[in-house]
Amino acid sequence: MALISTDNLTVEQRLKAVSLELHRGELLGLIGANGAGKSTLLHAIAGLLPAAGDITIEGRAADSIPPHERARVVGIQPQAVSSAWSLTVHDIVALGRMPWGDEDETAIERAIERAGIVAFRDRNIDHLSGGERARVWLARVLAGEPEALLVDEPIASLDIHYQLAVMEVLKSYSREQHGVIVAIHDLSLAARFCDRLCLLDKGEMVAIGTPSEVLTEALLSTAYGVPVDIDLERNPPVVLPR
Repeated sequence: MALISTDNLTVEQRLKAVSLELHRGELLGLIGANGAGKSTLLHAIAGLLPAAGDITIEGRAADSIPPHERARVVGIQPQAVSSAWSLTVHDIVALGRMPWGDEDETAIERAIERAGIVAFRDRNIDHLSGGERARVWLARVLAGEPEALLVDEPIASLDIHYQLAVMEVLKSYSREQHGVIVAIHDLSLAARFCDRLCLLDKGEMVAIGTPSEVLTEALLSTAYGVPVDIDLERNPPVVLPR
């Protein structure tokens, strides 16, 4: 049974009849040009956007699951996150326990360690760089220990060291019998870390499958509007505009 499945999921003028499955142990990458519908798809699955079609979570219709229970099972890290208060990193990560109504210190510390933010766990969020803040937001959603983790562009503001570190965290989390969907622009990292890829173009799903099935010159050149060079045999694989 799929952890999450969608059937003809549609968001008016933004997403058209997307059907996919996310399985436990899987890291699924969402790729596509800006405006392709990646963020819309994540928000619709999380129940944050009104959508037509069906969403099923472990065999249960998503709209039959109480919101607090759904928030425990499906966690989302949006692309744009901010804090209205100058809280400490620890306190922000602790907010990830809100769906559970507790402050499980073990889960909080585990999330802080996973995200690699131990060194500044006691600093205030407004004293951190953009890249450091991005890892704090990731730690916050990890603290809730959701079965399905939806992450929107988590590496966009990170240097290459932490891009790799975050992708390793997501891969590791999926391997603990969770499921992870990540929207990602870096196609080389998508090829390196994701088990399957879903290519969106103008709100439509044009391909889903293994990296070798989706990362083809024909599909990518059409979706992105530029010719690409692809070398999936290289270690690590490389996908770049020509």
